[in-house]
Amino acid sequence: MKFLSKFLKKTPDNTDIPPATSGIQNDFRDLELPEELCQAIDDLGFTKCTPIQKSVLPYSLDGRDIIAQAQTGTGKTAAFLISVITYHIENPEYEERPPGTPFALVIAPTRELVMQIAHDADGLSAKTDITVVSVVGGMDYEKQKKQLARPVDIIIATPGRLLDFCRNQVIDLSRVETLIIDEADRMLSMGFIPDVKAIIQRTPHKKQRQTQLFSATFSEDIKRLAASWTLDPVKVEIEPEQVAVDSVTQLIYLTSTEQKFDVLYNLVQREDVGLVIVFVNRRDETRMLEDKLYRHGISCGLLTGEVAQNKRVRTLEQFKEGEIKVLVATDVAGRGIHVDGVTHVVNYNLPEDPEDYVHRIGRTGRAGAIGTSISLACEDDAFMLPNIEALLGNNMICQQPPEDLLVPPPTPVRKSRNVAKPPPQRGNQRGNQRGRPRR
Repeated sequence: MKFLSKFLKKTPDNTDIPPATSGIQNDFRDLELPEELCQAIDDLGFTKCTPIQKSVLPYSLDGRDIIAQAQTGTGKTAAFLISVITYHIENPEYEERPPGTPFALVIAPTRELVMQIAHDADGLSAKTDITVVSVVGGMDYEKQKKQLARPVDIIIATPGRLLDFCRNQVIDLSRVETLIIDEADRMLSMGFIPDVKAIIQRTPHKKQRQTQLFSATFSEDIKRLAASWTLDPVKVEIEPEQVAVDSVTQLIYLTSTEQKFDVLYNLVQREDVGLVIVFVNRRDETRMLEDKLYRHGISCGLLTGEVAQNKRVRTLEQFKEGEIKVLVATDVAGRGIHVDGVTHVVNYNLPEDPEDYVHRIGRTGRAGAIGTSISLACEDDAFMLPNIEALLGNNMICQQPPEDLLVPPPTPVRKSRNVAKPPPQRGNQRGNQRGRPRR
């Protein structure tokens, strides 16, 4: 449960003494949660609620609808999972629901976030008989279909694959009692709102279900959607103490486009550099950069939306275990990815959305560790800096890279892993050029 450890705060001496009897105030015990859930939380060694949990849980446990604004990593996942698990324990069902008919549904925008939420749900429900199933695109359809061929309590899903299963009558949402919509702003920016609307239409009316909506930001569009999906909601807004945490040193290096790879190559060769996540804006550039690093002998992996899910999972595991030093990624890794030991985040391209900058650099400097963010600003993306500065509330100092980072890298030591396709045949092979009769 590494993810939960980021935002469920430990007490200093709860390793050997159960919190219930240690004399230390236990926020979760004070909420009078079911004993099975308390035991799971105790086993994880947590006692202190985060601000979002303190604000949301008293209302969500009473069945109220919630609209909450909170940044990623503030503890909102545990907030809604605890209320979902509590409801199920305190309201036992008298008869088994049909296969593929959950009582709770969690919708999230990315496969990585879905899998992280499911992992946390498994940990918090460890002392219960609750069944959790994740439903995402990019993974074996038939395998997921088999999992849904038996009774399931909580489904955690991305919109596209969930809607696909609904249309094929594999999943029935007519008995959903709790609906969670996580990272609603990201859903909007990724174009998932039409799918989300179609999914919500398949659930009971908002008068017959509890709805909790979480978002890092609330645009006017999100506010209108939240109003239509919830009933007399409790509104919670948790402002981050800082937009960018003090544990991350932020550096802006002014480079030319040609110098960027030189800086990156020399950076990852330094002895004080551990795991590195490199963010690139476009998928094609991500592939080319990862292949270039590979050809120069650097252990690296690729994480983009077009990579098959099973390969993404394997790449992440290799990265977490240190088998891969450099993870080259698009913003699919900007949220929901929590890996210990990431010492550096490199913005190979500055993001177009300032919010993505904050999420990117938040992949390092976690859980009390110190991290470094290095952004490579060239003539193509330096114009994005003012918007980032406006969001952060301060000016960012731009500087030239140290001389040792500008040393040209050696000749590549490996051949490319990307097998080039043969060039298309031209000329009169098919005899169909303009003005030329077919033979």
